[in-house]
Amino acid sequence: CEVRPGPEFLTRSYLFYSNRLFKAYQFYYWDPSCNDPSYTLVIKGKLRLRQASWITRGATEADYHLHKVGIVFHSQKAMQEVASSINQTSSVGCSGFLPPGRTWAPGALYELLSAKSERDCTAALGFAMHELSLVRVEKHYQPLLQPQQSGSQLVEELYLGDVHTEWTERLHYRPTGYQRPMQSAVHHVHPCPACGIIYRADEHHPPILPARAQLPMQLSGSWVSTHCEVRPAVLFLTRYFIFHGHNHTWEGYYYHYSDPLCKQPTFTIYASGHYTQGIPSSKVRGGTELAFKVTQARVTPMDQVTVMMLNSSEPGSCGLTSFWSAGVEQDITPTNGCLALGIKLPHTEYELFKTEQDTRDRSLLYIGERPTDGSSPDSPDKRPTSYQAPLIQCAGASEEFSNYVSLKYLGKKDANGNEALKPLPVAFLLFIALLFLRWD
Repeated sequence: CEVRPGPEFLTRSYLFYSNRLFKAYQFYYWDPSCNDPSYTLVIKGKLRLRQASWITRGATEADYHLHKVGIVFHSQKAMQEVASSINQTSSVGCSGFLPPGRTWAPGALYELLSAKSERDCTAALGFAMHELSLVRVEKHYQPLLQPQQSGSQLVEELYLGDVHTEWTERLHYRPTGYQRPMQSAVHHVHPCPACGIIYRADEHHPPILPARAQLPMQLSGSWVSTHCEVRPAVLFLTRYFIFHGHNHTWEGYYYHYSDPLCKQPTFTIYASGHYTQGIPSSKVRGGTELAFKVTQARVTPMDQVTVMMLNSSEPGSCGLTSFWSAGVEQDITPTNGCLALGIKLPHTEYELFKTEQDTRDRSLLYIGERPTDGSSPDSPDKRPTSYQAPLIQCAGASEEFSNYVSLKYLGKKDANGNEALKPLPVAFLLFIALLFLRWD
């Protein structure tokens, strides 16, 4: 069950044909568990892949053309709400989309958009398919889960462009990051109870996902990224957090890279501070609202480009010394942050958290999605209403793991004279962790 900014709760099922045509279902719900369907959009069109993106490395740019968009309502309430929104729009031909008091007809398909008749009544729903303009397919192999089985199975995932966090920007925003990946109906991650349910659904039979118990917010422990994360404005990173529940303090490592596989590190931020007691979110059911105070931060440049940028910054604006070198960490707390990296200290962020268990009973932590415009959720009205990719809990690894990853890269010697971390193999980088924090 996906959460989009707003919040909106939905599941998606997209079918691409060899002749470039596609048919997409977007199933919308009243609830964050995707148990109570509201309406379904049926989207038909054509997609043409173009060239490799020069903005987002590893992505392919695409052009799409919508032929038809239809809507099927799953309740009278959904029909009234959507019809009211559309009837209030000033679009030509949309003011009389559905007469007031029209009775809900189960299964009836109403046309929202038609290329032939040049009618488009989708704006009131904040609907756009710009996600199709940025595409990436990843393939990897997953070990077989059964103890008696050996080998692995193919997993294919489709990454489509991100949706802008501001509702008013969604209609014309061109993505530079991704949403969470869609699973191939044939080659998907196992186990995936939702995959078959969504794949078999249609506009008359929306998927009803199995009810899941809501977990209490248990932050204590260590949490890491599960893969290389791609953010808008060409950011590639992994994240690693440690939460100390007994005194409500936290530490975070944010590792940034120049490539979509997170193999070429650019700089690292270590940040720490404290957080408030969480309260249930009034906007996003199942979410918890917290405030995070960032009081200390350190920066480690990892490549020569970042070193040059920091060395050319205004003296006293990013650490007390005016000389930076690769692999050497500097404290930026005394200068109240780092102007060149957009970090300001002290700093408060108003956050949205959620914990879940996946189908393999692993604990997942969802942290609020960063604003697409690169700003910071530094006031309550900017608190996120959707989530980033989840972090996974490291069982029993908090102290030893944090000491290990806090060593510098580049073969520095530790206190015992042993060689510390060199640039790590990608398999391990996928588990160390950071998130981009823009504190301006």
